[in-house]
Amino acid sequence: MSSSPKPNFLVFSQVFVPDPASVGQHMADVAIAMAQRGHAVRVYCANRGFENPAVKYPARENLHGVEVRRLPFSSFGKKTLVHRGLGTLSLLIQFLCIGLFQREIEGILFSTSPPFIGLACAIISKLRGVPIVYWAMDLNPDQLLAMRKIKEGGIAHRILEGINRIILRESALIVVLDRFMAERIGRRGIDRNKMVILPPWPHEQHLEDLDPSQNPFRQKHGLVDKFVIMYSGNHSPANPLSTLLEAAVKYKDRDDLRFLFVGGGSGKKEVEATIAKHQLKNAISLPYQPLADLKYSLSAADVHVVSLGEDMVGIIHPCKIYGAMAVGRPILFFGPKPSHVSDILDENRIGWHVTHGDLTGAEEAIGNARSAGAATLEEMGRTARGVLMSRLSQELVCGQFCDAIEKTLEASR
Repeated sequence: MSSSPKPNFLVFSQVFVPDPASVGQHMADVAIAMAQRGHAVRVYCANRGFENPAVKYPARENLHGVEVRRLPFSSFGKKTLVHRGLGTLSLLIQFLCIGLFQREIEGILFSTSPPFIGLACAIISKLRGVPIVYWAMDLNPDQLLAMRKIKEGGIAHRILEGINRIILRESALIVVLDRFMAERIGRRGIDRNKMVILPPWPHEQHLEDLDPSQNPFRQKHGLVDKFVIMYSGNHSPANPLSTLLEAAVKYKDRDDLRFLFVGGGSGKKEVEATIAKHQLKNAISLPYQPLADLKYSLSAADVHVVSLGEDMVGIIHPCKIYGAMAVGRPILFFGPKPSHVSDILDENRIGWHVTHGDLTGAEEAIGNARSAGAATLEEMGRTARGVLMSRLSQELVCGQFCDAIEKTLEASR
């Protein structure tokens, strides 16, 4: 007599591998780990690229035991708000229908992409009694308020905050990225017992501390014998780079220095405009690098830049620090204190802290990094990697994440 099929653990996400967006990469890690633990995992996501909708992915595939189903009419690109809105609405309707009518669901994991996905999951949870797990990669409307895109107390704020509270209330488990984010959610009256603090891990299996002289990325981009200061990732107003760019202009005649800006996002316009305006030969702007090439691009830096906006503590999480630590590089942090990154720098001698707008401080930090010497930088890098592997590795943190999910699913049975 055949046993009945296992109920599905669903993952709803706009992006998923092989899309290079970080959210999709991390969702894949959890999905695969849950499948390896014996769960029947099914992922629903968009069938087109997040940054480039011209890229189309297979409608169905099996990824290391995870059943992936990619939905049509789910991405029309980011050209205008209308394009983004139509893609989001179509995807949310499909998620809602899947959650309401699919048989035998044991739980749903979702994050913050697409917007309002949590509301669809909260409706599913309420109507079907299915536990939902919210991975809070960032907080809204907090971010919109901090960036002054909406007015505190206005109609948009009240509506978004109402939706946010529904999502938080209906979630059986909320995974937050640092203590500051937990404090923000806790101030909304949410039970701390259903929150777990787990930072996003680096994909260290794709990363490697390569000898600069053997790194093809450095050779390709003319970085041999240069001191490379790199910002890699999403360029956003939430992660301002203005002070770093001012420093690049200040050092424009230093041929031994190179400032690399790798990635995409709306903040890339400021980078490229500054390079063009000042004809900077010491600054290079490059697009996102494929996951398979990250070990070359990240290890090409001598120092990695991490930035966090003054009002963004507990709203977004500066996860770029983990990739830098994974390849054993010191950190040059632009941002407020206290914050998650300043906590790490205070506990470990692995970098320098500069306040936004402090150009003199930035020049001093860059000068100290440049004059530190190879042995000192290598020691800082070894310390950074040691901290990561002992406390923040993918195996450790992803395992804790899955433990928390399974505990939540068990409690709901």
